[in-house]
Amino acid sequence: MMDRLKTWWTYDPETEKASADNPVSPLSASQRRATGPLLTLAFGWGFLVTGLFTGGILGSGLVFWPDIVVASFAGNFANFVIGAVVGYIGYRTACNSGLLYQLVYGRIGAYVPVLIIAALLIGWQGIVVGAFGSAWAGNADSATFYAVAIFAGILFTGTTYFGVKGLEYVSIPAVVVLVAVGLYAGWLNIDRAGGWSGFLQMSAATAAESETPLSMLRAINLVIGSWIVGAIVMSEYTRFARKAWVAIAIPFIVLIFAQWFLQIVGALGGVVSGTFDFTTYLRAEGVVVMYIGIIGMSLALWTTGDANLYLPVIQTSSVFRRPQHAMTIICGLLGTILGLGIYQMFSQWIELLASIVPPLIGPVIAHYYVVLRARFNERQLEDLPTWNVAAVLAYIVGAVAAFMNMNNIVLSADATVPALLGLIVSMIAYLVLYYLAVAAGLHPNQARHLAIDSAGD
Repeated sequence: MMDRLKTWWTYDPETEKASADNPVSPLSASQRRATGPLLTLAFGWGFLVTGLFTGGILGSGLVFWPDIVVASFAGNFANFVIGAVVGYIGYRTACNSGLLYQLVYGRIGAYVPVLIIAALLIGWQGIVVGAFGSAWAGNADSATFYAVAIFAGILFTGTTYFGVKGLEYVSIPAVVVLVAVGLYAGWLNIDRAGGWSGFLQMSAATAAESETPLSMLRAINLVIGSWIVGAIVMSEYTRFARKAWVAIAIPFIVLIFAQWFLQIVGALGGVVSGTFDFTTYLRAEGVVVMYIGIIGMSLALWTTGDANLYLPVIQTSSVFRRPQHAMTIICGLLGTILGLGIYQMFSQWIELLASIVPPLIGPVIAHYYVVLRARFNERQLEDLPTWNVAAVLAYIVGAVAAFMNMNNIVLSADATVPALLGLIVSMIAYLVLYYLAVAAGLHPNQARHLAIDSAGD
C-alpha cells in the first residue's frame, strides 16, 4: 500500500511531459489540439455560472438599459483584451501559466502568483460546489445540501482527473442545455414583468430602491473581477491552439459571447424574480420545467467546477513538480471542503479577485512584450533565477494600488476601475524596477535572454 502511494505521489517528468496536458514544459506540435475541440471547449468554459451570479448583482443595483448592458459589455471587453494579450503569449510560447510565471518571477518567485491564484480558484471551486448543492436542495444548510455538495465535489474532481479531454466531454451537452434554459428563463422574466416596457419600469424601480446601488465604474469592476482569473490564465487553453486566430477566438467566445449572455440572463432574473438562480423561479413552472432548469444549472456548474479545478492543478503541478493526478485530488478535496461553507460569500469573493489578481499578470505581459520583445525560446526556461525581485515588488505595488482604489484611499473607485488600475501600475512598476536592476547589474539573466533571442531570429 505504501509503495503504491509513493508511486502515485512520485513525480516523473517524462511521464508528465508525454501526457496530453503536459504541465511541465512547452507543448510539442503533436500535443496541440484541433480547432473544433478547442472552440467547443471555449463555449463550455465560457458558460460558467459565474455570469449568472454577476448578472444578479447588477440587476439589483443598476437600471437594465442602458446601464447594465453597457457595464456588462465594458467589463467583459476589458477581460477579453487582457485574455487575448495573455492568450497570445500562451499560443506563441506553448507554455502554461506556471511556466510563464517561472520565466518572469523566477523558480521560487513563481510560488507567489501560483499560490495566490490556486487559493482563489479553489475558493471559486468551493462556491461552485455549494451552488450545485443549493440548486438541488433549494437551500444551503440542509442534509440534502451537504450530501449533494459533497457529490458535486467528487464529480468535479473525477472528471478533471482526465485533464483537458474530460473538460471537452462535459462542454458540449452543457452548452446546448444551458443556452436553451437561459433563453427560456429570460423570456419568462420579461413576460412576468408585463413585456419589455414593463420590465424596464421594474428595473428602474428596483435600482432606485436598492440598498446596494452601483455606479457604472463599480459595476464594470465587478464584471472584471468575476472573470479576471480566467483572463489571466487564458494561456492554459490557448497553448493548445495551432493557429493565432484560435487563440484570440477562445477569449472572445468565453467573454464577449458566453459571459455577456449569462450576465444578461442573470440580470433579468435579478430584477423580476429577485434571484440570478433560475432554478428558484422555474420551480413554480411545474416539475418538468423545474428539473430541466436544475439539470441546466447543474451542467453549467459542472463545467465551472471542472475549469476552476483544472487551472490550479496545472499550475501547481508545473511549479511544485508533483503529478497532475495528485494535485487534482488535493485541490478537489480542498474545494469540496470549502464548498460546505463559502457559497454565500460570492460578492465579497469577486471584489477580492478584482483587486489582487490583475497585478499578478502585469509583470508577465511587460516582460514578454517589452523585455523579450515578443521573442521566446524554450532555453529561456533554463537556469532561471530563484527570484526576480522586480516582478514580486511590482505585483505588490499594483495590488496595493488596486486595494487602495477599491477602498477609496487616494483615488475614488467611482472615478477609476481598480482592477485595471492595479494591472497598469504593476506593468509600469515592473519595467521601472527591472531596468533599474539591469542598469545596476543586479539581473544576470538579461544578457543571456537577449543573446538567446538574437540567436533564434
